[in-house]
Amino acid sequence: MEMKKINSGKLRAIGYDARARMLQVQLDTGSTLQYSGVSEDIWRRLSSSGAAWSFYRDNIEEEFTVQRVSGSEPVGKNPLDDLFTKK
Repeated sequence: MEMKKINSGKLRAIGYDARARMLQVQLDTGSTLQYSGVSEDIWRRLSSSGAAWSFYRDNIEEEFTVQRVSGSEPVGKNPLDDLFTKK
């Protein structure tokens, strides 16, 4: 998958496979995530957005199934979880 380098918020690169409907994003932490079931319209809107990080957070991050491809940062971990989890 060809990756397009960007510098928006925590996003460093994005790529899309139209046949597989798979979006891949690389974060500034070095983690690479793949989102399945992403339409070409969402890809076009993300890749042409002047605020790609905001678009990603609002329209992709919690809307699609994610799989970590590389990196060790926890997926979907909310930093507030540690405050409210019983020990």
